[in-house]
Amino acid sequence: MSVMVSQMSKDELKDIIAMTVEQKLLELLGDPDEGLEIRESVRQRLLRQKMAVAEGERGEPFEDVIHQIGHRSEIYRRN
Repeated sequence: MSVMVSQMSKDELKDIIAMTVEQKLLELLGDPDEGLEIRESVRQRLLRQKMAVAEGERGEPFEDVIHQIGHRSEIYRRN
């Protein structure tokens, strides 16, 4: 099913463009981590995080993390 650009919302068009750019970059540059091995400790940590997120757990808010490391969150906010 094809849809004309004139029938798309701005967000739909942005999503299509973003996906196309990402595909092209991967096609041209490839995955820089392809073929590298991951340490078992990192693999286990990622699996624990994946399960925690699947169970509804979320990380700390960005502003809290920035405050903890002593930076001003205003520097990192985008308007």
